Amino acid sequence: MSTTIAAPDHGPAPASGKNSWKTTLAPYARPDVRKSGLDLLTSVVPYIAGFVAMYLLLDVSYLLTLLVAIPTAGFLLRTYIVFHDCAHGNFMPTKRGNQIVGVFTALLVYTPFSAWRHSHAMHHASAGDLDRRGDGDVPTMTVAEWNAASRWKRFEYRATRSPWVMFTIGPFVALVIQPRIWKSSDRKRIQNSVKLTNVALILGVAALCVVMGPVAYLAVQVPLVLLAGGAGIWLFFVQHQYEDAYWENSDSWDYADAALQGSSYLKLPKVLQFFSGNIGLHHVHHLSAKVPNYHLQAAHDSSEIFQNVPVLTLREGLRSMRLKLWCEDRKRLVTWREAEGFAPAAA
Repeated sequence: MSTTIAAPDHGPAPASGKNSWKTTLAPYARPDVRKSGLDLLTSVVPYIAGFVAMYLLLDVSYLLTLLVAIPTAGFLLRTYIVFHDCAHGNFMPTKRGNQIVGVFTALLVYTPFSAWRHSHAMHHASAGDLDRRGDGDVPTMTVAEWNAASRWKRFEYRATRSPWVMFTIGPFVALVIQPRIWKSSDRKRIQNSVKLTNVALILGVAALCVVMGPVAYLAVQVPLVLLAGGAGIWLFFVQHQYEDAYWENSDSWDYADAALQGSSYLKLPKVLQFFSGNIGLHHVHHLSAKVPNYHLQAAHDSSEIFQNVPVLTLREGLRSMRLKLWCEDRKRLVTWREAEGFAPAAA
């Protein structure tokens, strides 16, 4: 059954959208210090308070600790959005302000600020480009690549696309393990970002283990990583992984089309939209990364260019997890079953 979304074709965006979107979004691409402050008060502050409450409840009931973990993980996810906006330089009015808030929130979400900022900028510059996959995006193979892949490559890819792996091991890999690693080929600045963050986290975790005890620390931290990390992985997945997503080769790839047709508008219930920091309005974010999270909804509502973007409901977003490979002939993502039964289109 096909996922129901708007704008199923990949035709060019309206001329007005291509020619005037920068002007249209300019009023929203400005930080508002008061709203940024409110974001911090409704993300970082309640996250820290929730963390402390979970620790104090350990002596009462671990079930209560786990119940408090649910909203606390939501605030951790919201903190990640603040970090994300700082990486784009849109959260605070100055570069220094974004750096300070960004580095602080980066430590809360276990991520090296400068290294992630670089990787994420690459993702924005190449999202939907078949010839530039692999920089900060969800690994995506084409049907042809899958058919030509080795047994090990298929096993590895199946694991990365399996919900069982994504929502159990995935959060720990994405938040705890992967951000700790750097490549020898990385620029010195990127390597230093990872190394210094690792040192800061080792010291911070060690201090918490001394204060709380290592068992108590893990009892609090593990469910938060699992819940917030799992939610983050799913959000990142559905932002570009839905049936009629946009993938083109570099010679026909277009930035505006990739943003408007290759980034979903995930319409979540208001409470989930709050905890996810409006990141479901991903089409606006990819068209202009300078729009802070608290202006995304207003920006979407302001212009006709956003009225025909792909829309996913919560249910459709969950169903998109079954999609595995990009079919270049059909111009859509397909399931394993569809890929196995696929016959190339007649010339």
